[in-house]
Amino acid sequence: MTTATAPSPTSTAPTPHQVWKRARGLLIALLILVIAGVTFAAVRSGTNYGHLDPRSADAKGSRAAAELLKARGISVTVATTLDEATTAAGPDTTLLVTGPNLLTPAQQRRLHEATTASTGRTVLIAPGPAAASRLSPGVRTEPHRPVSPLPPSCAFPAARSAGTADMGGVRYTAPDSTVTACYPSDGTPSLLILKGRGDSDTVLLGSPDFLHNERLDQQGNASLALQLLGSRPHLVWYLPSLADPSATSDDGSPDNNNDTNAGGNGGEAAGEESDFLDLIPSGWLWGTLQLTLAAVLAAIWRGRRLGPLVVERLPVSIRASESAEGRAGLYRKAHARERAAESLRAAARTRIARLAGVTAREAHTSDVLLPAVSARTTTTGDDLSTLLFGPAPTDDAALVLLAEHLDTLEREVRTS
Repeated sequence: MTTATAPSPTSTAPTPHQVWKRARGLLIALLILVIAGVTFAAVRSGTNYGHLDPRSADAKGSRAAAELLKARGISVTVATTLDEATTAAGPDTTLLVTGPNLLTPAQQRRLHEATTASTGRTVLIAPGPAAASRLSPGVRTEPHRPVSPLPPSCAFPAARSAGTADMGGVRYTAPDSTVTACYPSDGTPSLLILKGRGDSDTVLLGSPDFLHNERLDQQGNASLALQLLGSRPHLVWYLPSLADPSATSDDGSPDNNNDTNAGGNGGEAAGEESDFLDLIPSGWLWGTLQLTLAAVLAAIWRGRRLGPLVVERLPVSIRASESAEGRAGLYRKAHARERAAESLRAAARTRIARLAGVTAREAHTSDVLLPAVSARTTTTGDDLSTLLFGPAPTDDAALVLLAEHLDTLEREVRTS
């Protein structure tokens, strides 16, 4: 009897073409997503500004206040570096510093010298303890309080004319009796006016909320903003930036002694430390949450149900021969000769065991099946073991030959 030899290893690794066909859909989707993201960023790049930016129409921007000032004849200039801010300072200029806590100590001292010599007005937004001590010596800060509508409770003309405004945040005190204190929160003022040389003065605001677009039309916020920022014909709107070349200390390294917890605008004060999640736009967080929820729902929908199997009537009856041919075609396409040979041997062992008086449980145990079959056939023990429990064929011809030998053995046992 001809016996099958040991199979040779076959490679089942996918070809580059197969890998490309499987991955091209995902790559195309990723490419579309990247292109859409770049396009969206490019469209918004010209109009997307930060908080308190006079060019921003967002809720936390200050474009509305800037436009009102321009309508009153005030020129509004945006400065993003310390050199631009100090150069523009003068007696007919109001210098608004939106983020004094972002400035290094060297920058703060330089700004204080420039504003002292300018004899103009300087407005500081929510400076923390260190920034306040350098930009307005003698001023002490008190803990942050929530922003809420507060009455002026002072004789400062701009505050009395504006009336109730959204103030609070960081609070300030100064020992100088000539200091004007307004809008007290829990007894401590959140707006402080320090008189300087000549007509110059320094205004400390505990919170910038009344300058935001979303709040400008509430209370007396617009009136207070116009009078504080429009007292001079020119307004320099200074937006400190970490990219400012002057932000490096004398030794060329960044100075990290900035205030990091001014807290003057309801948790969004400039210079306040942010963790990684604070740096991610809220839209991305909500989008990720929605995608996660969709993935969970899809997994539940497509997941395996628990419980007993339900018999379902097939819409089309398939002949057993067609099913066998289809499975054989799949085996052939995948070169799964080992799987096909094992399927042939298992079926033959089951049928032969029934003819030889061996139970179905022991039909695939060689120690039980082989002696029972040997008693009914002339095939030797080694050939019989190789035929029923041997290795897989090496090629299709050997597989066909194995099927013929199994049929011959089954007929011999049946007729014995």
